[in-house]
Amino acid sequence: MATAWLSLGANIGDPRAQLADAVARIGNHREISVTARSSVLTTAPWGKTDQPDFANMAIAISTDLAPIALLDALLEIELAMGRVRKEVWGPRLIDIDIIAYDRLRMATERLTLPHPHAHERDFVTDPLSEIDAQTTQWVIATGGAKAH
Repeated sequence: MATAWLSLGANIGDPRAQLADAVARIGNHREISVTARSSVLTTAPWGKTDQPDFANMAIAISTDLAPIALLDALLEIELAMGRVRKEVWGPRLIDIDIIAYDRLRMATERLTLPHPHAHERDFVTDPLSEIDAQTTQWVIATGGAKAH
């Protein structure tokens, strides 16, 4: 069983309800168990700033899914919730990112772990610190470096 840490964000409709729905859907997946969740943090958008503020949170999960299979499961949840990937840094009905997966370092075309930009984003590191300060420090220390 592996532990992974996810970052969730939303800024369309009722963002807090979107986050709650995403956490419930993740927890209802037969191969994922939610083990911890942060409070919800409201932050200004990162990147494209002419949009509503985001609601962000972090969760820890336990799973038997390998990283790419976990990514696929999370993408299915996003799609089932109505996520449409239209523009980079644009508004999001829901965005679920894998921040870390145990202490695995990897870089593929589809997934880099730990998340390559998490260390730059307070809206990721602040909620993550609430649930696992040690993992937050590890993510920051890696500095988004590619796997070796």
